Amino acid sequence: MLSFSLGPLVISVEQALAIAALVVAMVTGRIAARRRGLRVADTLFNLAIAGILAARVVFVARYLGEYRDALWRIVDLRDGGFDVLGGLAGMAFYAGLVLRDRPELRRPLGAALLAGALSWGLSAGALGLIETEAGSLPVASLQALDGRSVDLATLQRESGGKPMVVNLWATWCPPCRAEMPLLQAAQRARPDTLFVFANQGESSAAIDRYLTNQQLDLEHSLRDPGRRLARHVGASGLPTTLFYDASGRLVDSHLGQLSKATLRDAMRHLEPAPAE
Repeated sequence: MLSFSLGPLVISVEQALAIAALVVAMVTGRIAARRRGLRVADTLFNLAIAGILAARVVFVARYLGEYRDALWRIVDLRDGGFDVLGGLAGMAFYAGLVLRDRPELRRPLGAALLAGALSWGLSAGALGLIETEAGSLPVASLQALDGRSVDLATLQRESGGKPMVVNLWATWCPPCRAEMPLLQAAQRARPDTLFVFANQGESSAAIDRYLTNQQLDLEHSLRDPGRRLARHVGASGLPTTLFYDASGRLVDSHLGQLSKATLRDAMRHLEPAPAE
C-alpha cells in the first residue's frame, strides 16, 4: 500500500510514517520532561517546526535551479519536497541552541531526538518492505486507446529494458492536469526512460478529447478501465506516479502533483539499462 484515505484526505504511507516519527519524538520528550518537573511543550513544538523548515530549505537548496522560473513554488509545500536528513539536522541544531540557555532540558530533548530518529529509521525500513511487496510490475492488462491489450512488462521489454515512469491520472483530476505539461516535457527530454500514462477508469473518447484539446502528445497513453493498476500498488489517490528501474522494480513513488524538483529527485533513482 502506497497511500490511504482518511475521509476526504488522501495521505501517502511515507508522509504518515514521517508524521508518526514526529509524534513519537514529541511524546517522548514530553514524558521525559514531566518526570523531571519541566515544561517543554512549546520547545517541542518549535523543534518540530524547525525540523520541517530545515527539511524544506535543504531540499530547495539541492534543487534550486528547478525553482528559478517560478520562485513562489519554494513555499508551495504541496509538492512534497522535503529532505529528511536535513530536517533531523535542523532539529538537532535548534536543540543545541535551546540547550545553550536551558541545559536542564538536555535529557528530554535528547530523548525526543533519539526517539524520532529511531522511529523514522524503523518506519523507513518498513516503507522499503512495503515498496518491495508492491514492487514487481503488475500483470494487469491495460488498453491502448485503439482497444489493443497492453501490459507494462511487455512495454518495458520492447523498449530495451528502459527505466519506466508510470503516471496514474484522470481528466477530472486538477493536479493531474496541472502536471501533464511537466511530464510531457520530461518524456521529450529523457529518451532513455519510458513514460506511461495510465488513465484510471475513463473512456478512450474522453481521454482522446482531453489530449487533443490540451495539445498533449503522450507516447504511451493507456486506459486502466478497472483501476487494477492502482489497486495492485495500493494507490488511493490521484495523481500517483510510480518509478520503476530497468529490472522492473518499484524504487520510488509520489502522491500528488509533481514539481520539476520532486520529479528530478525521484528520477535520480532511475538508471538506464546497462549497455550489452
